[in-house]
Amino acid sequence: MKKPVKTFLKMGGIILVLATVILLVLRYNTKAHSPEDMVSYTEEDLKIEVFYNRPYKKNRVIFGNLVPYNEVWRTGANEATTFETNKDIMVDGSLLTAGKYTLWTIPMENSWKVIFNDKMYPWGINLEEEAYRDPAFDALVLEVPTKDLKRTMEQFTIAFNQKNEFILLNLAWDETLVSVPIKPEKA
Repeated sequence: MKKPVKTFLKMGGIILVLATVILLVLRYNTKAHSPEDMVSYTEEDLKIEVFYNRPYKKNRVIFGNLVPYNEVWRTGANEATTFETNKDIMVDGSLLTAGKYTLWTIPMENSWKVIFNDKMYPWGINLEEEAYRDPAFDALVLEVPTKDLKRTMEQFTIAFNQKNEFILLNLAWDETLVSVPIKPEKA
């Protein structure tokens, strides 16, 4: 092989290794500030899982500032949040079929729109820092009221809890709580 070709291949290999190392360092650094988490709910043969990243408040004003009102939010940090159910469910009275969705929200002062989208996205936002969500793939959009928390929630948290016949999908951060009622679809 000629010397210029060998040099070109060596340089290309070095650049590829450096790019990989830089991406790994950036990913680690990003995850350190907003660590990954997964929550699940299981009852009989129903299993629901949510994968998301958990940013911290860090003395910032969250809703209406860091997370603007009336704009689509990736509902966490880093990758788009995913919601998966192995069975059809009723979400606030509307049918959501079994499958995997990305979960988006539009925070407003007194309510939030909660959006289940059929498409999987490479990240939560694009280079212009706009949500990747394509509304053409929205499977379900609903609006639920916000509630004030009695104490400040430092880290964004998604959790499930049971209330009467409902499974509540709770989204909480700062001083805001949103609860989305879910019921298993009767076969």
